[in-house]
Amino acid sequence: MTEPRPDLVIYGSPVSPFVRKVASLCLMKGVPHEVEGVNVFAPPQWFTDISPMKRIPVLRDRSVAEQGTGGTIPDSSAICAYIEKKHPAPALYPAEPMAYAEALFIEEFADTSLAAAGGLGIFRPIFFAVSKGEEPGLDKAREAWAKQLPPLFDVLETRLSGAEFFAGDVLSIADITVTQVMLQIALVAEMPLGGWPSLERHFAAMFARPEIAGPYAAADAIIRKALPSRFDLT
Repeated sequence: MTEPRPDLVIYGSPVSPFVRKVASLCLMKGVPHEVEGVNVFAPPQWFTDISPMKRIPVLRDRSVAEQGTGGTIPDSSAICAYIEKKHPAPALYPAEPMAYAEALFIEEFADTSLAAAGGLGIFRPIFFAVSKGEEPGLDKAREAWAKQLPPLFDVLETRLSGAEFFAGDVLSIADITVTQVMLQIALVAEMPLGGWPSLERHFAAMFARPEIAGPYAAADAIIRKALPSRFDLT
């Protein structure tokens, strides 16, 4: 007997940290979902129609609409907030107002500043070059690791301040987002975090969770086909 399709389908690729962010949230909530691959570099017209910013992921809730723009949500933060509203337990946004705001800030910080430094500064110069048969851009990647990442890690270290989680002493969207964005670097490079002990502990603890490691493993399997080993950027 064929299993029914889940209501939620995430359009994108596990290579995207933002796709993995949504997938991890679904897994932590026990929400049935599937990931449907989309080539963002040559997207089909139907995807362009539902992704105004031409980015992944886009979520479709089939219980709302099977086709068209209805029932679709672009942007990973909007998607996660929607899933939290639709499936509130277990909560992955803190209830206390200040902790809630902190979780949203850390999510945004990771999605923008951290993702730009790690993705544009390290992942792309290495993987995009290798996938095209070119030499990896190690000079650019090493500069990003030495100059762009440390101030951002400093912010995260300070915000953690030895705590287990980023916001309100509870697991939240902040922890999911930071970890999946940092794992974008780990796809192509070694990532020693000894200078940031709280962040190092947090990263290890989060990566030990199957809801984080599972989506990352799917991305890692793709990357390893073109890049058998990771680079040392120190």
